[in-house]
Amino acid sequence: MIFSTLALLCCSALSTTTPPQVPAKSPTAAERRGLAGEPSEPVASSNVNVAKPDAPTAKVNLPANGGAESIASATAAPLYTPIKPVTPESYATARQRKIWYGLLAVNHGAAGFDAWSTRQAIGGGYGTERDPLERPFASSGAIYATTQVAPALIDFMGHHMMRSEHPTIRKFWWIPQAASAGVSLGAGIHNHRLVH
Repeated sequence: MIFSTLALLCCSALSTTTPPQVPAKSPTAAERRGLAGEPSEPVASSNVNVAKPDAPTAKVNLPANGGAESIASATAAPLYTPIKPVTPESYATARQRKIWYGLLAVNHGAAGFDAWSTRQAIGGGYGTERDPLERPFASSGAIYATTQVAPALIDFMGHHMMRSEHPTIRKFWWIPQAASAGVSLGAGIHNHRLVH
């Protein structure tokens, strides 16, 4: 995802290529005489460089009462404006990012509370860890780090949903973070009630 965004931005930043320049030909002897002020003689048509016409200029709509200033300003304006590519960042608003950071803090805080209350319950002999993935770490301080893995993955998923191209997914981006925080908080409250 990050690589494709960088590739898109790099490709859009490239400037348009200019047509190859044709080297100017050296003037013929007849042209040199004409430039030096000498009368030029008629030359066979095979040696004469015929001037090619310039490319047509773009049409410019000028106001009816426009003067030289309006002509200069109209011709100085660019004929096109570059289009900004659509990126997933443009879907997320500043308000949504603030809510995402708030849910991130609540989610990790609830996971920390769950880890602390689990250590208290197991240390007091009131129960055991039901999660088979957390069970090996439940009796050590490593549980504080391992309980942060799932909320981090869920935060990443919520951020990805917030920037999705599908409007329905963008509408419900906050649900995984809120559900994870609710589950961790509920487990922490349950463990706390066992101890006290």
